[in-house]
Amino acid sequence: MADTNLSGSPSQRLGARIWASRTDYLFLVPGMLIFGAFILYPIFASEYFSLLNWSGFDANAKFVGLANYAELLQDSFFWNAFKRSFIFTLSTVPAQMFVSLIFAIILNNKLLKLSALFRTLIFLPVVTPVAVIGIVMTIMLSPFNGPINMGLLDLRLLARPLDFLGDPKLVLWTLAAIYVWKWVGVTMVYWLAALQTVPAELYEACKLDGVKGWQVTLYVVMPMIMPFAIVIALISAISALNVFPLIQSMTQGGPYFASEVMEVYIFRYAFATAGAIPRLGYASAAGVFFGLSIMGLTLLQIFAVRHLRNRERTNAA
Repeated sequence: MADTNLSGSPSQRLGARIWASRTDYLFLVPGMLIFGAFILYPIFASEYFSLLNWSGFDANAKFVGLANYAELLQDSFFWNAFKRSFIFTLSTVPAQMFVSLIFAIILNNKLLKLSALFRTLIFLPVVTPVAVIGIVMTIMLSPFNGPINMGLLDLRLLARPLDFLGDPKLVLWTLAAIYVWKWVGVTMVYWLAALQTVPAELYEACKLDGVKGWQVTLYVVMPMIMPFAIVIALISAISALNVFPLIQSMTQGGPYFASEVMEVYIFRYAFATAGAIPRLGYASAAGVFFGLSIMGLTLLQIFAVRHLRNRERTNAA
């Protein structure tokens, strides 16, 4: 008896396969509804709102076309926030990747005792709420009897207390250090997953050839896990560009806008935290511009991975 799925036009065969798997597709409906409501709709709504002069709280929405984007490009506060976002990313991602890689290499050693305990301790800040970390770190970094300043003064490393969160020259770097400390555990897990792909036979071969210690890591392991580095760097970069909860809970973009990154800038205009009239349309334009920038990073990652794979194929041939 002939298979009915193989008869008819391609569209009919596709329809027959979909109908045969209708129960499977039915289970996808809740996820698709959530994706549409919380991902697709906000994206298209932001693009539409960016063309309006609208506060978001009344019915007087005026279509202004690209006027919001034109104003955005002339706003020095926007460009400063945009620059700060990428400075923050470029300062945190390399440090986060390097520190987490060191942790992963050490904790991947099966001979290390209590490695599970150390992994848990490193990962503990990840599951700690950002609001809690913000409050605790604000107290610890306080120039008025804060434990960190008091410890540095007692060790005679400082002549006077430092205002880590109140000094425009220090605040962004202080937040970057706190961010790396909080999220290094996630990147460590990514590196551990990459290290698990290295065959155990390769380590045995290194022992037979007399390759030991860090030489195995530098000359054997690292080249094998480098393709994972591009993906890990992209994930870490996108995460670093979405740092609103930490900064909002600790500095709210201050002092003097010194820690205002793009997300805080968008929030300030969308909800007018300074008491001015909210500008949801203008904030949406900033969000769309920022989203396109992040999309550009994603495309760079895709091209980088493709180039790396093509080079590996060429070398293998």
